[in-house]
Amino acid sequence: MNDGKPASDRLRVASLQYFIRPVQTFEQFRDQVEALVETAADYDCNLLVFPEYFTVQLLTLGDVKRPIREQIRDLAQQVPRFVEMMGELAKKNHIYVAAGTIPVLDPKSDKVYNDCYFFAPTGEHGVQGKIHMTRFETEDWKISASTRLRVFETSFGKVAIAICYDVEFPEIARAAARAGVNILLVPSCTDDRQGMLRVRYCAQARTIENQMYVVTSHTVGSIPAVPAVSLNYGQAAILTPSDFSFSRDGILAEGTINTEMMVIGELNLHTILDTRTTGTVLPLNDSRNTADILAELEVVSL
Repeated sequence: MNDGKPASDRLRVASLQYFIRPVQTFEQFRDQVEALVETAADYDCNLLVFPEYFTVQLLTLGDVKRPIREQIRDLAQQVPRFVEMMGELAKKNHIYVAAGTIPVLDPKSDKVYNDCYFFAPTGEHGVQGKIHMTRFETEDWKISASTRLRVFETSFGKVAIAICYDVEFPEIARAAARAGVNILLVPSCTDDRQGMLRVRYCAQARTIENQMYVVTSHTVGSIPAVPAVSLNYGQAAILTPSDFSFSRDGILAEGTINTEMMVIGELNLHTILDTRTTGTVLPLNDSRNTADILAELEVVSL
């Protein structure tokens, strides 16, 4: 997924607080998405991140009174059209796009997965599936968990994606960092403040533990008639390690909560590599193997 351009020390990133609104046609959905991709390109961004499940906006094209698991399977029928659209927009605007997530039906197993398509400026794409399912995904939507973590090679280095709940599991980000990833993308969809903060606090922990940039994206707004998006609570952010070379509070940029907006920040890739060898602390280098620690675990009775 490398477009052949030389790597640069600086990378401008845009992350969305995507406003969920009813649409009457797929073209209306495309218009909203296209305008956002073009805006990011106008601001000279190299990478744009959409949130998890922003595609459920398309449920308003159908019968929203049916069981949600049926609606989700219908939404999966939009995947070919969606992938074609996002590939065209990435290529037209010469930008990398992490295209949020959309339910994907595997015809062989008849299982539905929650997948994030990651597009290069060439229009080519890779896919990262969500590895950990939340309760509503498992119990209500009948979404199945993926098992494989992928690392994407880009013109500005290696990128990985942890979809919402996945960022709450440290081993995913650590495995990515060990594979040379400097930027972790976290497309998210949360319906209340507690949910958003679980993602946010864990994302900030991952930046410190792995000395990497973490970019979160969220849905905002609501469509009360559609159970899948009846409530959204979000705040996109671009997060950094907590050290002298970075932002004072470890926050390069963040949005205004629950407001439709695009958050833009410039990452210094040279600095993130430097901090892994010259930082005040070196948590990525100093971390020990969990298995070794468990092997030495001792229970002390008092």
